[in-house]
Amino acid sequence: MTITAKELAKKLNLSESAVSLALNNKPGVSTQTRKRVQEAAETLGYDFSRIRMTYAPAAPNGSIYFVIYRKNGAVVTDTPFFSQLSEGIDAGCKKYHYYLNINYLYEGSNIEKQLTDWQCAGTKGIILLGTEMTIHDLTPFIHAEQPESRPQYTAAQNMKNKLPLVLLDNYFEDLNLNSVLINNIQGAYSAASYLIHKYRTQPGYLRSSYPISNFDERADGFYKAIRKCGMSPSRSIVHMLTPSMEGAYSDMLELIHSGEPLAECYFADNDLIAAGAMRAFRESGLRIPKDVAVIGFDDMPFCTYIEPALTTIHVPKQYMGTVAVRRLHELIEESDAKPYKIEISTSLIKRKSA
Repeated sequence: MTITAKELAKKLNLSESAVSLALNNKPGVSTQTRKRVQEAAETLGYDFSRIRMTYAPAAPNGSIYFVIYRKNGAVVTDTPFFSQLSEGIDAGCKKYHYYLNINYLYEGSNIEKQLTDWQCAGTKGIILLGTEMTIHDLTPFIHAEQPESRPQYTAAQNMKNKLPLVLLDNYFEDLNLNSVLINNIQGAYSAASYLIHKYRTQPGYLRSSYPISNFDERADGFYKAIRKCGMSPSRSIVHMLTPSMEGAYSDMLELIHSGEPLAECYFADNDLIAAGAMRAFRESGLRIPKDVAVIGFDDMPFCTYIEPALTTIHVPKQYMGTVAVRRLHELIEESDAKPYKIEISTSLIKRKSA
């Protein structure tokens, strides 16, 4: 008797999306999880003939690449956030009839050669996950010349036929690029405003010690709410924490033991930071939310499992991926389309931590 992917997910206490990614060897789950799923599937009699080339039989519009740019590993892509983003891109490719290729590129890679190879192979366009990227990292992907006052982007300018590009999860004011990203300012603003009105005090900030544009925008939203309520940003208690669960836990525990002043409530740059800090608070005898309240950002699946369940900002991750494919399709169909920025709105999910 065979087992279905849905039954396998239930047996392993994993999401159906995580099991699907693992079975299909797609990014979005850790190596350990992938191995666990595949070994369990073999043991329990999963029918691997179900796995097939998703788009090869019905991809009349050709192929596109989802490029995941990894810089120094501070932002981990083997998380539910990125797996759900991948699912959205996958769904978009089915809708618009593209074959999806997924490729990791790393800082220091010969990106110019890779782009040339893809172009020669007839690739229609690229969705570039730019979470970790700076403006300089985009050099090989930029085709138009920039003004003299800005960095010169020449690496791919000699390509006669440009590959349409959509930048996902990042945006740069200086560049005329099509971008799809989270409305970070709106999300952080709503989180901070909620804390201020509920607890009648100035919230603290569990801020990422690793600088990326998403976190910078969340800082803008947080301080915008502080100013709107007549408070001084300089009086906010800010703790710089590693943007991972274990890192934030260690950093916060050290700050507590050192006697660092604590706020009554906090907004965290992401759910990993929030969960790590909450663990440190609990181990130090603080009750959540009675002694200290916490709001995260992203609404990752574990938010409902930790104790107490994490109040957070929900990001429609799958929708972001689908919108990115839709925009790329428009660029492929309309070569003279003007670039624009698409910001996906967020929403506050109230649970028990705040």
